[in-house]
Amino acid sequence: MNTKTILVTGGAGFIGSNLTEALLAEGAHVVCLDNFSTGKEENIRPFRNHPRFRLIRGDIRDCEICLRACENADLVFHEAALGSVPRSVRDPVTTNEVNIGGFVKMLNAARECGVKRFIYAASSSTYGDSRTLPKVEEQIGRPLSPYAITKYVNELYADVFHSLYGIDCIGLRYFNVFGRRQDPDGAYAAVIPRFVRAMLHQERPVIHGDGTSSRDFTYIDNVVQANLLAAGPLPAEALNTVYNVACGTETDLNTLFRLLRRFLSEYDPEIAGIEPVYGPPRPGDIPHSLADISKARRLLGYHPCFDVESGLRHAVQWYTGQRTAADPRAGESGTP
Repeated sequence: MNTKTILVTGGAGFIGSNLTEALLAEGAHVVCLDNFSTGKEENIRPFRNHPRFRLIRGDIRDCEICLRACENADLVFHEAALGSVPRSVRDPVTTNEVNIGGFVKMLNAARECGVKRFIYAASSSTYGDSRTLPKVEEQIGRPLSPYAITKYVNELYADVFHSLYGIDCIGLRYFNVFGRRQDPDGAYAAVIPRFVRAMLHQERPVIHGDGTSSRDFTYIDNVVQANLLAAGPLPAEALNTVYNVACGTETDLNTLFRLLRRFLSEYDPEIAGIEPVYGPPRPGDIPHSLADISKARRLLGYHPCFDVESGLRHAVQWYTGQRTAADPRAGESGTP
């Protein structure tokens, strides 16, 4: 990596900032493109003044910005998107404009600038209503949300751009990523930071449905590993395809809640008595998600470093550390 210039779109976001940090540690020159609609300044503060880091403030819906960001880049990690199924249900138009329109503009800019490889964040939501478990890359169903549609269309565009223009593309279908820098406060926060935030404030977290829905929760360091592997030397058969990035295990929401409650109660014993509130299922959610990661193992050499339990422990350490840093009194007596 120490001879490469790498563009990370959405580099101030949850996954993008962790990836940026890892790339800098590998010796790469990193350009971060972000409009800070969901990304945060605090996520890139640790390396904001790094000599091999450069920030471009801009939107992937702007063709000129995309071209400027791709200039002299050897490869692109495209993490920028409007995530969240509920957000897409409420605002399908903006989700489409960013996730499809912005994706195509980034792909085209990469093509025009001679970028060698385009690695992009795909999504397990692409499997839609497929009941097959575990999820295998070549077997998908009907998308169940506007967000899922946009991520599937990304895969179609990547395939066409390779066929027409020769740019190598790799899609990484992330399965419920969690870990440090994931925002617990946003309106569309993922389930783990939402649960953590509620319990740290002595509140009862809401489980949508009866808690038997399951997900293949995946710690952030596993995702970073998969991206770095996708950027390395690969045989032709490993390029221009998509991979599941997950742990290959499923955890239902009731179990997830109990694990988080146990780990958090080590910092605040009062949390041990908290029980969840059960609400109606969310529109567009799938009941179960479990990845087959054998393709990524075989072609990328991907082996998850963290299982769900060890990843949750690390995530809880980060959230409680952030809370204590924000308020030195927090954690001393369980005061939120």
